[in-house]
Amino acid sequence: MSETATKTELGSLIRPYAEMVDNKLRDYLGKLSGPRPLLEAMYYATLAPGKRIRPVLVLMCNEACNGQTKPALTAACAVEMIHAYSLVHDDLPGMDDDDLRRGRATCHKVYGEAIAILAGDALLTEAFGIIAKEIDSEDLVRSLIKELTEAAGADGMVGGQSADMLAEQNGGDAELLHYIHSHKTGKLIRASCRIGALTAGADAEELQALSAYGESVGLAFQVIDDLLDINGEVEVLGKNVGKDGYAGKLTYPSVLGSRAAQLKVRSLNEDAAAALRPLGERGQKLLLLSGMLAQRVA
Repeated sequence: MSETATKTELGSLIRPYAEMVDNKLRDYLGKLSGPRPLLEAMYYATLAPGKRIRPVLVLMCNEACNGQTKPALTAACAVEMIHAYSLVHDDLPGMDDDDLRRGRATCHKVYGEAIAILAGDALLTEAFGIIAKEIDSEDLVRSLIKELTEAAGADGMVGGQSADMLAEQNGGDAELLHYIHSHKTGKLIRASCRIGALTAGADAEELQALSAYGESVGLAFQVIDDLLDINGEVEVLGKNVGKDGYAGKLTYPSVLGSRAAQLKVRSLNEDAAAALRPLGERGQKLLLLSGMLAQRVA
């Protein structure tokens, strides 16, 4: 199956959830006040075309635990705002120095480096703001903030990005590669699944199942990204390809080889499927989602 065909099927599965997220993000961002270039940059970065995998996972996991949509949708928007901030900062000249993201010019290419940095800062801050303002349960607010800080901070996404940049200078091995991928990408995806469960009031078994699922999908997602950087097409991916090798980044293909990386994706997809068994039929959409992601590099 071609990457284009897989992307079409994946889009059909996730589109209803992604549209809910986009509509709510427009609502949240439209209520903000501040200098117009800043607000435009925030809007540009957050509502750029994309799959919205992380917020979709929040909503799907909430649904799998028979939860209510309203708190899950707020949390899903917060997750996407944090993800958008991370992309804006990752693309900056001092980081990955990219000029293409989600099929169009990166935020700093359009609005300048200073406004892009500030837009990222604001998105991160407002993500926590909407959780505090829009969710009534104080216990749930505390739980969600805990999940997001652990996933996005020094022992999460930011730590993984730091290790990734340091590895460009110093090199590394398979152990460091696992750390980078599981933190830079995996932790926020795992948190997205846990947040969906938490907003539904999931029991311990459901939370454990979705945590394990998110951990496998999160790591697989980055291995897939590594492979697509070698074999993907700019028109399909919406970003430049081949930059990882040029920059000397640690990737699964560079450390273990492309075939081993493909086998790793297959193994992680099997782990994700096994994790969902306690949910039975309620996990069917999540099973389809992880299978379609893995199929992109099969």
